[in-house]
Amino acid sequence: MADNARRVFWFNDNKTPNVYDALSKIDTLVSNKLEFDSPEDENWQIIERCHGYCITSARDEVPDHYKGTGQLLDRCKDMLVISTSGAGYDPVDVAACTERGVLVVNQTGANAEAVAEHAVGMMLSLTKNIPQTDKSLRTERGVDRETFKGWNAEGKTVGIIGLGNTGRRVARICGLGLNMRVIAYDPYISDQDFKERAAIKTDLEELLAQADFVSIHCPYNEETKDLIDRAELALMQPSAFLVNCSRGGIANEDAMVEALEDKQIRGIGLDVWVVEPPAMDHPLLQFDNLIATYHTAGVTVESRTNMSTWNAEQMGQVLHGKRPARLINPEAWDKFCERYEVLFGDRPED
Repeated sequence: MADNARRVFWFNDNKTPNVYDALSKIDTLVSNKLEFDSPEDENWQIIERCHGYCITSARDEVPDHYKGTGQLLDRCKDMLVISTSGAGYDPVDVAACTERGVLVVNQTGANAEAVAEHAVGMMLSLTKNIPQTDKSLRTERGVDRETFKGWNAEGKTVGIIGLGNTGRRVARICGLGLNMRVIAYDPYISDQDFKERAAIKTDLEELLAQADFVSIHCPYNEETKDLIDRAELALMQPSAFLVNCSRGGIANEDAMVEALEDKQIRGIGLDVWVVEPPAMDHPLLQFDNLIATYHTAGVTVESRTNMSTWNAEQMGQVLHGKRPARLINPEAWDKFCERYEVLFGDRPED
């Protein structure tokens, strides 16, 4: 193996099946496809020599000792970059990476269209009582179809929490496609961004009080953990619906159980969970006015192709000394450049 070879490892999780092929096509980059259940000593012999790690975004799909923690990085002295398969980076300790000069990149936007369509699909299914109607038609007869009378989305208000890659697409579909009023809460974008994304800027309390549909599209972190809890759900209208296709834990699960029990809100669409998949006896799964999916909002042929391609492209960029497009911790750049120069003899492009 050439001294200037860049070594990458990736666990074969079947989520981005083309990533290995995409990585293998990059000049001077040597790819290693590993298995979680392979003997650990064999895996670590490869991992400890690698410069890059492609890791799934789903936190419950990676064994703890293979997550992007400080402990892993301390064993992998030449590690320069960790690239997550999707927008989320829950299995990576970003602070530990920054401290050690390891870049973290994600593929934000790769599955944004898929997630946005899923979220709107949940809204329409909830408001038209589609799951209840389907279940009834398969199991009983003699039911008055007026029992399943729903509501139009046109003219209603959708409140979007997080107006980034996915949230702006929800705004487009709802605003242009369904003629809905679009309001949004996002403290990290400018007034001009709200205008360009055709959403009315509101604070969180206003959004919850006004929206007929609340759709969550922000990352999960210390700031957004339990962002929607009992007090926030109490602000919503009894006729309103909540949809979360972002990350489990942003909307508190116990609080959602209470809200449905007390008929505080009309229904919930939930694609993401604190533990994935949730237990079969999870209390939220008892409610007919909750639509539950397996964190599948972003799982489409098109999004998986995007994720594989973007993942490989960014890994190639970083390991050839170029600043990546989706850098999570830019504050690690200077230390990364120093380490890169020691390993490969030339300094990355600033």
